[in-house]
Amino acid sequence: MISAPTSIAHLLTRKLADPKALYRAFEDSAWKDYTAAEIGHRAGRWQAAFCAAGIVESDRIAMCMRNGPSWVAIDMAVLGLGAAVVPLYVDDNPENIAYCADHSGAKILILDSGRQAKFLIATGKPLPRIIVMRVLPDEPYESAEKFLSAHEGDFNVRPIPAAQLATICYTSGTSGKPKGVMLSHANILADVASCEKLGIATAQMTFLSLLPLSHMFERTGGYYLPLAVGAKVIYTRGVPQLAEDLKQQPVTTMFVAPRVLERLHARIVQSLKEQGKLPLFNTLCDAAWRAQRGEGTLLDWLKLKILQPLVGKKIRMKIAPTLALLISGGAALSSAVARTFVGIGLPVLQGYGMTEAAPVLTVNRPEANDPESVGPAIPDVTLRIAEDGELLARGANVMIGYWNNPEATAKVIDAQGWLHTGDLAEVRDARYSIKGRKKDILVLSNGEKFSPQDAELAILGDPVFEQVMLIGEGKPFLTLACVSQSTEPKALAKLANAQLMSFPKWVKVRQVIVTQTAWTVDNGLLTPTLKVKRAEVLKHYAEEINAIYAEQSGDA
Repeated sequence: MISAPTSIAHLLTRKLADPKALYRAFEDSAWKDYTAAEIGHRAGRWQAAFCAAGIVESDRIAMCMRNGPSWVAIDMAVLGLGAAVVPLYVDDNPENIAYCADHSGAKILILDSGRQAKFLIATGKPLPRIIVMRVLPDEPYESAEKFLSAHEGDFNVRPIPAAQLATICYTSGTSGKPKGVMLSHANILADVASCEKLGIATAQMTFLSLLPLSHMFERTGGYYLPLAVGAKVIYTRGVPQLAEDLKQQPVTTMFVAPRVLERLHARIVQSLKEQGKLPLFNTLCDAAWRAQRGEGTLLDWLKLKILQPLVGKKIRMKIAPTLALLISGGAALSSAVARTFVGIGLPVLQGYGMTEAAPVLTVNRPEANDPESVGPAIPDVTLRIAEDGELLARGANVMIGYWNNPEATAKVIDAQGWLHTGDLAEVRDARYSIKGRKKDILVLSNGEKFSPQDAELAILGDPVFEQVMLIGEGKPFLTLACVSQSTEPKALAKLANAQLMSFPKWVKVRQVIVTQTAWTVDNGLLTPTLKVKRAEVLKHYAEEINAIYAEQSGDA
């Protein structure tokens, strides 16, 4: 019997003798496969170089790099030494990256390029020793090649307690400075073990890695879990090449954020409109949706038998011929988007979690999938709903606390060990539904309260809307801020309200602020995990918002 690992790095040591290629990446203009042994060799060189640089157990190494075999090798090297990894978002702004690297006390910061180093140094903030993976001839930075030169060594996993700090993950947050979530080896391994028990991941699968490995959703689900079961991971070349990679690579499984699925949904709907096949496709999706939820009639099954090969399968083959399973997390998925993928016969398992729980807490099961929920709790995790509707979680995957912030830790983990998620939830038949952030409840001036998330997801059901946020705290009516290629506010208000027919009569859009410029990480309106920064959107559109409510201050 194989004993339970005490270090995450043991996940790699157990695969070193496996001749199967576990990783594939596009390097030097060609796809290249790597075995666990080859990753182990790279990790061994990094360990030797780290030791020569004076890195000792419990030190921190920060990484701001795109996904790939080098990310895995460095991560395993650091964890094997008993040090901790501080993963940072490549697409985050330089000030945030510099803050997190300094706040964590990292001894070394590893970057992809000299361009990153230039921007970070320009912030004027304190920085650790910088190592750059790719240094151009005229750049003055220390290269990884130089750092690793003359260093060789076998990959080694030091004996450490499972409770030892493995990583500090900075939550992107929608306001204020990011907090460093401390996760131990035991926290992450517990979450991996719980996910493994679900049987969703198997050695026969091939995962496509798209979401950044600095996000715990991808790191646990798309890296540690496949490694634990011996599944292969292919690193996509990037978002612009995603469609091509899905067609060309034998991908079966992918962890995605809803934003990726929303874009695919919009492309599918637009193509079907142009072909005049949208009504037929909607009929297929409605039948498939009812069947998926166990509510299908004999007529629904007949429609599926006819329309799936006629419409659904053809769309699926164009998108990704081998893809069999999508796992969505990081934000809520609208039912309109979920219906599209159910319609083309591509299951989407929606889950829920947070960095503070390493991160998975719930996920739907393939054999009992309700895409309108985030599914039941995963094994060995206990959930309950507090009197005020907040979801609480307890399990071995719950974090140690926030780095150098005991006050913030005490606010989210109570004396009984319950993690207060800050999310409002409902449960039905053991399946949980997230109703929005506790702190994001909107209260109109007439006293009516509601969580905007459900309404925003409903509005996104019309693909004319790319991104949306409802505004109305303390106001007499709701205003919608949105990104859309349509520039007619009145028409957009009508379309939004058509999606809100099932909501209370006061959940209606009166005014619309529209832009064709997407909200992005670069312009400060999205977090690196692609969540809308509500406070920043309010600030960004403050002039328009003030004008709307000043003009109609007498309306009710």
